Amino acid sequence: MQAVISAIEYDLPEGMLTNDMLGAEFPEWSVEKIEEKIGIGVRRIAAKDECASDMGIRAAEKHFASGACNREDIDYLLFCTQSPDYFLPTTACIMQDRLGLSKSCGALDFNLGCSGYIYGLGLAKGLIETGQARHLLLITAETYSKHIHPGDKSVRTLFGDAAAATLIQSSDDAEMKIGPFVYGTDGSGGKNLIVPTGGFRTPRSDESAQVVDDEQGNLRSQDNLYMNGSEIFTFTLRTIPKSVKELLSLSGKSLEDIDLFVFHQANKFMLEHLRKKLNVPEDKFYMSFKNYGNTVSSTIPIALKDAQSEGKLKSGDLVMLVGFGVGYSWGATLLHWV
Repeated sequence: MQAVISAIEYDLPEGMLTNDMLGAEFPEWSVEKIEEKIGIGVRRIAAKDECASDMGIRAAEKHFASGACNREDIDYLLFCTQSPDYFLPTTACIMQDRLGLSKSCGALDFNLGCSGYIYGLGLAKGLIETGQARHLLLITAETYSKHIHPGDKSVRTLFGDAAAATLIQSSDDAEMKIGPFVYGTDGSGGKNLIVPTGGFRTPRSDESAQVVDDEQGNLRSQDNLYMNGSEIFTFTLRTIPKSVKELLSLSGKSLEDIDLFVFHQANKFMLEHLRKKLNVPEDKFYMSFKNYGNTVSSTIPIALKDAQSEGKLKSGDLVMLVGFGVGYSWGATLLHWV
């Protein structure tokens, strides 16, 4: 048995944060320069009472409505998020009940950011190809906006909220459709993209909630998301080209064999540097974040769905997927698109 991606759906919250809205709040910023540099015009923002699981459920329900699968056939639910409903219980268990899935369905959360989709595909492949599941939903969903202080321009311009649901099923096709995989971890970089408080290591307190200015005039407390953008950029340019070469060597493929490259949709500035460093032609390097923002673990499945809808991803294409970010964590794989 081989694991195969059968369909992808995604869900976006109704709330929006446009560059014009940011420009009105921060008049010292040029709206044109924001979009020119990072390539993002609109970020979708979850409502105050809207959780990542709500968006994930809506994305999953689209599969049932389309007839892509029946809810009673789903025998495993993987939920990738860093915005869970509760510290415990597991959000995937709550989603199983809300989606009306079988009680014999496995369900678990895993906490990863921008590499999460690659890791999720690896987990799904293992579950299906060892006979533990036949019809699996991989749901990625984040509400990073809830971690961000409204006065922190450094991250507020980048991140948007969204969810994606990928239907992965078993196939008796002898050709491998997902894989091989390359993974990497460097926990020494964890401090460069972090919400410092909220866990048992550093509980939240009145002191941690105090808001301060950084050297660039960004406002945040220890309870908010912090990103060292220059360190993340350096890590990405140092690590990802090596992973791409490793994946090509492992698969026996060349750069020219790849029909489409879909990397984590971080921002235009970073992706253009990666594309040029790897010598990937523009027409093979897909970008889809202008109207969403950086949606963390959902950027890759959203881009795959958009590329398919636009006719840029067709049956038989060989696609390279690369995710990277918070952790530090990164991963890469190949897809034979069916």
